[in-house]
Amino acid sequence: MKNNYKLNDLVEMKKNHACGTNKWQITRMGVDIKIKCVNCNREIMMDRLEFEKKLKKVLGGQDE
Repeated sequence: MKNNYKLNDLVEMKKNHACGTNKWQITRMGVDIKIKCVNCNREIMMDRLEFEKKLKKVLGGQDE
């Protein structure tokens, strides 16, 4: 997938989080990417390759 996401974008992952949602907000980008669950505010970090593999689609900015 082409790198078409940026900081503070909302993204949808392939699998649901334990709280039941699969929508996350990107809070940090670099070699690793930090994402925060929109529902329960849990944050996780993963490397960029793993993130791109688990990414389903980019929903856009937080205000969209």
